[in-house]
This record gives sequence, C-alpha cells and structure tokens, in this order.
Amino acid sequence: MSIFVLGIDLGKNVCSLVGLDEVGAVVLRRRLRRDGLEDFVGRLPPCIVAMEACCGAHHLGRVLGAMGHAIRLMSPEYVRPYVKANKNDDRDAEAIAEAATRPTMRFVPVKSEAQSDIQALHRARSRLVSERTALINHLRALLLERGS
Repeated sequence: MSIFVLGIDLGKNVCSLVGLDEVGAVVLRRRLRRDGLEDFVGRLPPCIVAMEACCGAHHLGRVLGAMGHAIRLMSPEYVRPYVKANKNDDRDAEAIAEAATRPTMRFVPVKSEAQSDIQALHRARSRLVSERTALINHLRALLLERGS
C-alpha cells in the first residue's frame, strides 16, 4: 500500500481518512478517533497530508509536518466542488485528498503557535468589544423606555 496523498476530514471525536496512490486510486479508507490519528499517520511513510483549514488543523499540521509529511491545508469552499455525491465524512476525506492533487488549488500556510496565539487574542478582544457594545445599546434602550 503506497499512499501518495492522505485526505483527512477532521471531526470532533472521529476523523475519516482516505489514502490515494500516485494515480488517484483509493488505497485506504479508515475512521480513527482523534487521539489515535497522530500515531497512525506517524507510522506511514512521508506523504502529502491534506486537510481543510478548520479547528485543530493547524495544530495537527504542525505535528504531522514535524514527522516529515508535507501538509496541505485548503479552505473548505475550495474542497466542496470535489465531493462526488451526498455529503458524508468519508466522501469529504476523499474530496480533500483529490483537491490536494490539483495543480491550481490554493493552499493555506500552517500557522505557527505564536500566530495562533495572537489570532486567539484578537478574536477574544473582538468578542469582548462586541459584547460591550451590545450591553451599552441594551442599557441605552432600557433608559429610553424609562424616558431618560
């Protein structure tokens, strides 16, 4: 079994994996719990590991990249056209693997831990600002109801 591209559809607890060989034929279909994913992929020879750029993909990309795999993260909207039939996790993983082989596909660079931390801080601050604004608007509306 020679895996050229491994497509991973990340789930909350269970991930779907589809491995393609050099000609694009499916040679592996498997579902793994998230905690066993690193061990399984770590035992594979270096290959292209493709995922949608979503929650947890950057961390997993850093870990698997350190194991020698080439990481390709894609925006989910670019993967959607490659889903062949009704959407499910296994078909999504196959679509991810197929999309990663396309020469015109645009990939998202894997964020470092520092970049992820800064983004988390910016998002937390943005959320606090919007909650503060909503609270101020709510209080203003209550005061207007009382004639103030």
